[in-house]
Amino acid sequence: MPRANKEMRVKLELVRDWMTRELVTVTPETTVLEAGQLMVDRTIRRLPVMENGELVGVVTYGDVRGARASAATGLDIWELSFILSKLTIREIMTPNPVTISPDDTIGTAAQLMLKYMIGGLPVLDHQGTLVGIITESDIFRVVVRNWMHADDESGEPYAHYE
Repeated sequence: MPRANKEMRVKLELVRDWMTRELVTVTPETTVLEAGQLMVDRTIRRLPVMENGELVGVVTYGDVRGARASAATGLDIWELSFILSKLTIREIMTPNPVTISPDDTIGTAAQLMLKYMIGGLPVLDHQGTLVGIITESDIFRVVVRNWMHADDESGEPYAHYE
């Protein structure tokens, strides 16, 4: 398949076909320790932050790690434990995150991630409901899938899930 055609296939893939639909979310009142443990337990790097059914922010594992490190300066173990037990996601989340629609293309998602230097985008439907998340790992899967099927001249799209 000519290079231009392969690039077009990636650009035309839709977010809805590659996003993660089974989401783990937190509230602004979730503690940093709880969110960090949830990320470790579920092997995820970002959590949408929901309040009253609306997306109000995103918190990443880097945010959580950074909060733990900043709280650690010059404190003994008891002081550190107390501060971290009280520190909430509201204090470290990125509010009003950049989002994308399930009908947008993977190319658009990639461009937004590059523009804003972020690793994932919450996916909101036309009513503003959180329906998924698309990450740089998902986009990488699209690229790998297209690269592995570069010899397939059929041009027939297929979904990666049942």
